[in-house]
Amino acid sequence: MIFQGLYSKTMQWAAHKHAEKYLAFISFIESIFFPIPTALMLAPMAVAKPERAVRLAILATLTSVAGGILGYFVGVFAIDLVEPLLVKVGYIDKYNIAVSWFTEWGFWAVMVAGFSPIPFKLFTLSAGALNMALLPFIFAAFIGRCAHFFMVSLLMAWAGPKLEPTVRKYIEWIGWISVILLVLGYVIAK
Repeated sequence: MIFQGLYSKTMQWAAHKHAEKYLAFISFIESIFFPIPTALMLAPMAVAKPERAVRLAILATLTSVAGGILGYFVGVFAIDLVEPLLVKVGYIDKYNIAVSWFTEWGFWAVMVAGFSPIPFKLFTLSAGALNMALLPFIFAAFIGRCAHFFMVSLLMAWAGPKLEPTVRKYIEWIGWISVILLVLGYVIAK
């Protein structure tokens, strides 16, 4: 059982005494380059410690925006160095979509990207590369990331403890269905 072991380990990590430091680190680097979404760590942490859901959402928001600011400056000063890496890891098409969305909607694209599961790092880079004004970028990033992380954290704190036994029981099914949906999404996107 692949997903049962991963789920148990994730729940152990979520309750670890240094879990908040790990969350802050993951949230920061996810806004720049890390491929795994912060919500995948935030959700089990909110289930493991629902009384800390607001604190966790604030921490994830602030560190994500801080990472986003660094990603913005990478976009300003080093996008020519980053673009070959985006090609290498298969993100260049998504980056180009982010650039086109950003070009068309600017502030709103950053805010929506901050809320959605779209890789936020692509919008931090494109905002810098296209010289979006820094303060509106920070404001849009803060609103989007705050909405996203509070939704995840509070929903999991409220429903998670009630659903946890059911999730644990069906985690293999949930895991394999998620893999199938990811593969289908990838195939459809190509």
